[in-house]
Amino acid sequence: MTAHDLAAFSAGSLTDAYQRGALSPVEVLEATLAHTEAVNPVVNALFSVRPEEARAAARASETRWRAGTPLGPLDGVPTTVKDSVAMVGWPYFHGIGANRDAPASTFDSPPAARLKEGGAVIFAKTTMPDGGLLAAGVSSLFGITRNPWGLAFNTGGSSAGAGASLACGLGVVSVGSDIAGSVRLPAGHCGLAALKPTQGRIAHLSSDIMRSAGPMGRTIGDIAAMLTVIGQPDSRDAWCLPGEGIAYQDRLDRDLTGVRIGVLTDMGFGPKAEAAVIAVVEAAGRALAGMGAIVEPMPALMDFDAYAAIDRVLQVRGLAEYRALPPHGPGDVTATVFDWCKPAEHYTALDQSAAMLEIARIRARVFAACDGFDYVISPTLPMVNFAAEAPCVDPAVPLGHATFTALFNQTGQPASSVCFGFDDRRLPIGVQVVGQRFDDLGVLQVSRALETARPAPMDWPVEPRA
Repeated sequence: MTAHDLAAFSAGSLTDAYQRGALSPVEVLEATLAHTEAVNPVVNALFSVRPEEARAAARASETRWRAGTPLGPLDGVPTTVKDSVAMVGWPYFHGIGANRDAPASTFDSPPAARLKEGGAVIFAKTTMPDGGLLAAGVSSLFGITRNPWGLAFNTGGSSAGAGASLACGLGVVSVGSDIAGSVRLPAGHCGLAALKPTQGRIAHLSSDIMRSAGPMGRTIGDIAAMLTVIGQPDSRDAWCLPGEGIAYQDRLDRDLTGVRIGVLTDMGFGPKAEAAVIAVVEAAGRALAGMGAIVEPMPALMDFDAYAAIDRVLQVRGLAEYRALPPHGPGDVTATVFDWCKPAEHYTALDQSAAMLEIARIRARVFAACDGFDYVISPTLPMVNFAAEAPCVDPAVPLGHATFTALFNQTGQPASSVCFGFDDRRLPIGVQVVGQRFDDLGVLQVSRALETARPAPMDWPVEPRA
């Protein structure tokens, strides 16, 4: 099995092959490990690769498939997990150099537990920037993670390693986490599919009202299969929703006739979308209209900087994590993160309360703007890409270019990213699909419709491109 063969397989096509006896999970894992050894030094996407643990899981999966007793749609599928998702005996560094001597995790977070229960073959953890507070592949611990579509370009973040590794075929699916766009942004930069679910759809620890775990893969079918596995409730997460009992990957086809879709290309704040990005989003709107959807342009959502209050809350979050770090040197935290969150030292409890109230008002305004539509499509990112070495676009507001994604963490709405085009450098451009709360299946269905209508084929960069 070649690296190109690996990248051509989805989770569904792999498990079909396992069922027919045409492939073995052991064979697929060995090919994945060989490709990882060859390519990971170039993109720097994976750390703590565990071949022997993965081989044991693959052998167990092979036994189940031979007996006709697979555990689910990811049984035997090579899978990675983000640094910030705890797993027993695995490191948990949160991308920060100061944590390099931290003890291994002593528990499985809900996404990791569900993946293990479902037979996924976890073979590595993925890199991330410091504290998940940069939308870039730059970390004081891991260094620079590079985009396989162009090694000079950024992966986005904070699920940076997941984005880079999946694009070049290091595994089939990965679980990331998203606080302002952290699965959607790297999916946009790396040509992937990703879902930030309705808040609470995927249980995670610690419980949070704005950060969610989310599936990432090369196809909508892959992330739908992962949602089926990890979207089960867990009593340890106080905010998690009851399970829907849906095999999402089996329900992706949908007639979009009469479905109301808004096209949003200007949030009214933050960096304006580049022309190439707007062209791809508008093409996606035309494609949906051609399927019978009622597609209408939307005015800008805001007439003020709606990200400012979110930024203040995230500064406090970042400062709290910084202060809890063990003793460390100046190079053990990315300076951009520390410099950005340091002003939070002067915020009062009243300032924090005011920021939270402002976010509540913004949330209501977003709900009102989306109320007339079943779904909204927008850019995932306002720009196509930026330099791999850059920790952000604007150091004063490191997450400020999460213009189109961050508000939907605050509203708890499901939002995906799906590649729908490329610029003239052959760099991917993602389209975000936003749905009403609890309509995760609908978001996946619209995303799948766009995936099938994508005008350009996905020529995955199995050998990363200079």
